[in-house]
Order: sequence, then structure tokens, then C-alpha cells
Amino acid sequence: MKLRLPQRLARILSDILSWRFALLVFASLIVLYPMLWVVSLAFSGQQSLIVGLPQDASLAQQLKALIPLPERWTLDNFRAVLTEQPFLRWLLNSLVVAVATTLVGLSLSCTAAYAFSRFRFAGRQRGMLLFLISQMFPAVLMLIPLYVIVVQWLGLGNSWLGLILVYSITALPFCVWMLKGYFDTLPYEIEESALLDGASHWTIFTRIILPLARPAIAVTGLFAFMTAWNEFILASIFMDDESLYTVPVGLRFFVSDYASEWGYFAAGSILVSLPVMLLFLALQRFLVSGLVAGAVKG
Repeated sequence: MKLRLPQRLARILSDILSWRFALLVFASLIVLYPMLWVVSLAFSGQQSLIVGLPQDASLAQQLKALIPLPERWTLDNFRAVLTEQPFLRWLLNSLVVAVATTLVGLSLSCTAAYAFSRFRFAGRQRGMLLFLISQMFPAVLMLIPLYVIVVQWLGLGNSWLGLILVYSITALPFCVWMLKGYFDTLPYEIEESALLDGASHWTIFTRIILPLARPAIAVTGLFAFMTAWNEFILASIFMDDESLYTVPVGLRFFVSDYASEWGYFAAGSILVSLPVMLLFLALQRFLVSGLVAGAVKG
């Protein structure tokens, strides 16, 4: 039975006044406060993080200085980043590398995860265990072996192909584990029915399994994209040509030993976050499970 309007209002009011809601608001403020400073610095047109206060500043003035609000709102930092710096070039480089990494990572992880989930072969359990063990160590430990293999052996240093290869290898274990767990939840009876109708394993994989696994593929693709989009250490080591820099590598020039252009850095950080936000919004409708039930019911 539906609650009446007064009962709903009373319930909403009780939820707002509860300690859980207060704890949620407090945690949200802690998370959002640094982001508000980034937004404030980006739209302030200034480059300094120092807030000027008189020596005899009152308590009210000190508390007001803690509120991240610029004195005037302007787009000067964004104009400077987009026009005076090769930011668009860096953005294009990051987009190419991230999209290619996502495509390569999904192609390898989907096929590998399906093989680990459906087929029984020698070394299957050990292979999954090795994937899991590789996630226990930070990616920095693989820096020297990757540099030797990619740069010295393959000769792919300072190239998009080498960076895409490195990112795909880095994201592959997590992607395989995530997709393999989702493939295990798909009912095998669907594949048996397709086999009885004469469908091949490749047809089953492309026509049945992949459409059913769209939620997991969306999450995995988003992870692979963010792995390549936000990474800094590997890109700064493998890339020497400024025209091939990705956005994280390019942003470091705004804040270094010789420059402290925090306003440009904040504006660039906001521009970098927009593609990820748009991608998340575009894939949001796929981030809900439950497609399997509809497929079983036909």
C-alpha cells in the first residue's frame, strides 16, 4: 500500500535528520572540497594558490578564505590552455592512445575470458592464478622489463604503438578476470541450444555471448580507457617527442621547478576530465545487469 503524502514527508524528514544522512553529507564535502578548489582556481584567471589575508584578519575573514570562490569568474585560463599551449594536440594523442588501448584490450580480454570460462585445457587454473598474481604488484615494478622489451627489443620507443601495447598488457589481467566472472554467470543452456541448431563456437561468441555481456564489456572498456587516459609514468618515460605527449605528460609542464601555473593546470585538469565523464554518461545505461534474464525468456 502506497504511503500518503504526509507520511512520505515525515519519512523524508526523518531520513534527513538521521545520523546516516549527516555522515553522508560530511563524507561528500570531504571528497568535493578539493574539486571545488580546482574549479575555483581554473575560473579565477589566477595562477597562485596563496590566498591573501591581512595580518589582523578576523575569524570571519579566515573562514571566508577557506571557501573556494574566485573573486571574479573568467575563462582566461581555459583560453590560454587551448590557444597558447599545444593542449589540443596532447588531447588528440591521448584520445588515439586510449581508444586504441580500449579496442585492443577488449578484443584480447573478451576472447581470453571466454576461453577461460567455457573451455577446459591444460594450464587453465594456473593461467588465471598468474593473472591474479600480476595484480598484486604495482605497475612500476614492470617498468624496467617493459622498457627493455618495448624500446630495446621491439624498437617501439617514442611511438603510439609501443604505448598502446604497454597499456593493453597492463589492463589485460583485470579485464580478463572481470569478463571471465561475468561469462561464468551466463547460462550454458543457451550455447547448447545454439550448438544443436548448427551454430559454431565463433557464431555463439559473437552473436549470443557478446550481446549478453554488454554490461561487463562496458565496465571493462571504461576501465581500459581510463587506464590509458590517466596514466602518466609510463607515458613520460616511453615518449620523448613533445608532439606525441599525452595530456597527463603535457600538464606537468604547467607545474614544475621552473613554473607554477596552477590556474592553467586546473583548467587543463577540468578539460581532461570531460571526456571520461561523457563516456561514463554514454555507457551508464549498459552498467545495469539483468540482460541475461531477458535473453533466457526469449
